[in-house]
Amino acid sequence: MTIAAILRGKGAALVAVSPETTVARAIALLAEHRIGALPVVEAGAVRGMFSERDVVRLLAGGDSGVLQARVDAVMTAPAVTAAPADPVLAALSLMTQRRIRHLPVIEDGALRGIVSIGDLVKYRIERIEAEAAAMRDYIQQV
Repeated sequence: MTIAAILRGKGAALVAVSPETTVARAIALLAEHRIGALPVVEAGAVRGMFSERDVVRLLAGGDSGVLQARVDAVMTAPAVTAAPADPVLAALSLMTQRRIRHLPVIEDGALRGIVSIGDLVKYRIERIEAEAAAMRDYIQQV
């Protein structure tokens, strides 16, 4: 299974911000859409990611003025990305190694979607359950 199949199952909804977006607005979008990260996109290219971790890091500094900063000043960059043809297990491995929870999916230089660690784990659980059911069916037939 590839990342493209995961994206097909998720649908095409995608929320992104521009580099000029304020941290306060980005936080509001995270809350509004109940998501953990936003790609920062400029001229169709992903420049970085703004995530819950960035929010925690910023607020831990105690400076509430940071809420008016631009996301490009505080985002995680460059973004670690995946391609639609990448295998799910390769993406899971990459996310584990890099200790990230969201991967923008890039095709021909354009953002096609985002997959989260939750999306990939859900897929793996469904595959394991399907394999177990197939094995039970096979054993019952023998």
